[in-house]
Parts: sequence; C-alpha cells; structure tokens
Amino acid sequence: MRRRYQHGCGECRGRKPGYCPQKVNIRRETKDTKSRAGRRPIGVPDELMKLLLRHRDEQERERRLARDLWVEKGDVFTSPTGEPLNPNTDHHKWKELLEAAGLRAGRLHDARHTAGTILLILGVPDTVVDAIMSWEAGQSARMRRRYQHLTDRVLKDTAAKVGGLLWTSPDRHPPLG
Repeated sequence: MRRRYQHGCGECRGRKPGYCPQKVNIRRETKDTKSRAGRRPIGVPDELMKLLLRHRDEQERERRLARDLWVEKGDVFTSPTGEPLNPNTDHHKWKELLEAAGLRAGRLHDARHTAGTILLILGVPDTVVDAIMSWEAGQSARMRRRYQHLTDRVLKDTAAKVGGLLWTSPDRHPPLG
C-alpha cells in the first residue's frame, strides 16, 4: 500500500507533502484482509518453503546487525532495519525480473492471472482453485472467467482427452453395424 503524507511543518506549504522534510505518514502500513477468505492456511511448494526459510535466516542476520535500529513489525519482507518495504520497490523489482527473464512488460497483478491460468492448465478442480485464489462462493465462477485464460495448451489437452474417450486404438474399435 502506498504511503500518504501530510505536512509536518508550516514552511513548505507550496510543495507536496511527500517532499516536506518533516512529513508525517497518515496512512496505516497494513490493513485487515478484505474478507475471511484472506485469512486461511495455504499450501506452499517445498522449494518455495526452502526459499522462505533461507530468507528468514538472512533476515535474522540483518536483525542482529541492525541491533537497536531494528523495528519489529512482523513483516516477512523488510528493509535492513525491519521497516516495511515501499510498495514502489515491488513495482520496480517486478519490472527488473520481467526484463531479465526476457518477458514482456506487465503489471505485478498480472501474476495473479498467470497463477489462475496455471491452475487451469494443471487441471486443478474449481473448488481448489477458488480456495487458492481466495474467491468466495458467490463470485468464484465470475472470477475464474476473469482470471483463467484459455491457452492453446488447454484447448489441445482438452481435444486430446475428448479424442481419447471417443476414439480408442484401432484394434479396440467395436465392429460397425
């Protein structure tokens, strides 16, 4: 969430509050989740869990180095002193990752569409997709239509499955007539 500031002094009124040397953050750093679905256990792939545990160890080293400067707010990803990261940082890091991977430019939110489409490609049942993506019952079908994009692979896999059901190997065809 982007920070929002107000002036903390009376001298620089002509400038935007973000430029005030004594600016005051007036937006909370965190908010509650939008719905109960946002507070749920999730499955995490083993490789991702290993990365998260390694990150936790690295953050513990940063905490020891920072000593009294460390600010504990319970965040997973922080600055070297424990402060929350600026959301703008995520935006720029995302753009760098896309460029390094040779992918087209896209919004960080587009990764959510990619996740929904990957679940479709994997053939994950709708109820599991809804839980992973945190979609509630009344909105789930609409959200799947919005986030899950039919790819050539999905269409070809579906055609192959239908073909497998309708046409078996030549030696197993029932006699005609």
